[in-house]
Amino acid sequence: MRKKTKNRIENEKRVVAFMIEHYCRKHHRENRLCDECRSLSQYSEAKLDKCIFGQDKPACSSCRVHCYQPEMRNKIKKVMKYVGPRMIFLKPIEIIRHFFHGNREKIAVAKTKKFVK
Repeated sequence: MRKKTKNRIENEKRVVAFMIEHYCRKHHRENRLCDECRSLSQYSEAKLDKCIFGQDKPACSSCRVHCYQPEMRNKIKKVMKYVGPRMIFLKPIEIIRHFFHGNREKIAVAKTKKFVK
């Protein structure tokens, strides 16, 4: 059996780190991560490591548990709002994975709601 959770979490860590690095380069004009962006990157990695859903981890955007503190959540939203639309040009494969991963979860939720009624 594949280690789906570890792969999913490790992939999300890579994508979030990439997004933060890209945002920092464009907004803070430094060759390396500034202190604020480094702290956000470390925070998001720690939150992914401690995800309560384990193997059934949903995409963070569709998660029903918001584990980020409000300040950090606003920071990551700002990063994703800027980098998200640019990802199609920066990392197109990741966008395709994210799209299919999110839709697969929505379909599963819809199916369970259909049977619950």
